[in-house]
Amino acid sequence: MVNIESFNTRVDGKRIVLCTLTNRNGLQAQITNYGAKIVSLIVPNKQGEKADVVLGFSTFDEWQKQETYFNAIIGRYANRIKDGKFALDGVEYQLPINNGTNSLHGGVHGFNEKVWDIVGQSTYSVSLHYRAKDGEEGYPGNLDIYVTYSLTKDNALSIVYEAKTDKPTILGFTNHAYFNLEGEGSGTVHNHQLQVFADEYTPFDDTACPTGEILPVEGTPMDFRQMTRVGDRIDDPFFVPGRGIDNCWALTGWNAKIASLRHAATLEAADRKMEVWTTAPGLQVYTGNWVEQNVGKSGKQYDVQHAICLETQNFPDSPNQPTFPTTTLYPGEQYTTKTIYKFTVN
Repeated sequence: MVNIESFNTRVDGKRIVLCTLTNRNGLQAQITNYGAKIVSLIVPNKQGEKADVVLGFSTFDEWQKQETYFNAIIGRYANRIKDGKFALDGVEYQLPINNGTNSLHGGVHGFNEKVWDIVGQSTYSVSLHYRAKDGEEGYPGNLDIYVTYSLTKDNALSIVYEAKTDKPTILGFTNHAYFNLEGEGSGTVHNHQLQVFADEYTPFDDTACPTGEILPVEGTPMDFRQMTRVGDRIDDPFFVPGRGIDNCWALTGWNAKIASLRHAATLEAADRKMEVWTTAPGLQVYTGNWVEQNVGKSGKQYDVQHAICLETQNFPDSPNQPTFPTTTLYPGEQYTTKTIYKFTVN
């Protein structure tokens, strides 16, 4: 259980807030302004039995100490940038290195560690704002980002990302939710079924950064175009040996000129089903490969492969890959992307 009182604190002089959203069907989400994180997500099954389907912690102190990006908004750039370097309009930028030789998830102190401002709230939704300053974690431009979480009447959690900048910059956001549709603390996701609506993927090098190619999934372990038991594929040597999946798919039908929602993936467990819809071009699937020896909200221990993240996002290292969709935002432009996690019962 979440210790609500533990969130009654301050970080860097700013008040920490825990917001509870509820719809009429029993779907409930708790959102904190620390990292704009999903603290809990309660989803009923066919029998009306409720389970918290995202991993996490009981107290605010635990949330602050953990280092695996649990359920946070990731930015300024989600995923990896090779060698922490990119060039924009003839200017070269160096980012902090925090993942081998690369920069990961916005750097050493990304959006997941920031205290956001709550700028709107209702029974069903909450909007948060953060201003990333010019030069923060090496990125150019003062960037204003707004994230709105909403619960819909048809049992979906909607996340809308919006941003503006005063200087040319790169950006790419995601939510790093750790899902287990059987309920957090229930063990591995091996018995989950996964379908990814992608004919292609972005192969990567030995540092987990893309080679720049976009290759067909057919004939590879990346082919999840049909429902596939996660446990039947997770330990394939194609993926991270002894750990699991941490790969990016190029979603079918994405078009930069038409920002329409597309069905990206479906995840199923015994009595719950989740569809992922997004306007983003890519989907990073990550099976909690480095979740080790953490005690979760229910008092049960988390471990490797106890969750699966379905991170809608731009492709990794896109600023250095000219054939990938652009991730550049200029002053006067509006960045908007949307992802929906829709829940039904089996």
